[in-house]
Amino acid sequence: MTDQGITIGGIPIPSRQPWFLATVALHVLAGLLAVASGALAMLSPKRAGRHPRAGTVYFWSLVAAYLTMSVLVVARWPANNHLGVLGTMSLASAWLGRTARRHRWYRWLPFHVTLMGSSYILMLTAFYVDNGPHLPLWRELPPIAFWTLPTLFGVPLIIWALRRRRPELA
Repeated sequence: MTDQGITIGGIPIPSRQPWFLATVALHVLAGLLAVASGALAMLSPKRAGRHPRAGTVYFWSLVAAYLTMSVLVVARWPANNHLGVLGTMSLASAWLGRTARRHRWYRWLPFHVTLMGSSYILMLTAFYVDNGPHLPLWRELPPIAFWTLPTLFGVPLIIWALRRRRPELA
């Protein structure tokens, strides 16, 4: 990007080009939808209805966030290649977690829980790595916190969910 960027809500946007701003706007909307629907899926009872609907919205909004992320990473290569890796890992994890459930892999439930939870952790990690230095409170943290805090909070929650569902896992 050769043009001078702008700052919106304290977050620097590295370009004023309309296509770039439109891509960022779509990316933010898809990311917000993924965060909200992923949280709803995690907090919903695991039965027909709300959980699979929210999970489907999470998956497809993550796909949209991934596609827009890909455009943004290519436009800012190599400065944002780490975000491309995190986004790819997040989508791959969600795809595998969804596939485990849809195709009923042998002992699919622990795969589904672990992979979907990992997808969410990776998505949040990418967000905080990219935006944490510009967010209130987060900007006071050392950079390593952006990389580690989502995992430090998320992994115990995945373990808790797996232990809670233990009878179904056997």
